[in-house]
Amino acid sequence: MEIEVRNNNVDKAMRILKKKMKKEGIFDLMKEKQYYQKPSFKRRERAKRRKINIKKAEKERANF
Repeated sequence: MEIEVRNNNVDKAMRILKKKMKKEGIFDLMKEKQYYQKPSFKRRERAKRRKINIKKAEKERANF
């Protein structure tokens, strides 16, 4: 990943870098790897996220 700094505007370049990293999921990966999680805990968390996403999708479909 490469970000170009124009006119010594480092703050703007940092914002662009953070956006790209968030879009690619690097922050989520870093957060997951920060400490060890048992496989059973990972499965439970994945199932929770899946349920939340399903509810959100159903809610969006109901709004149309």
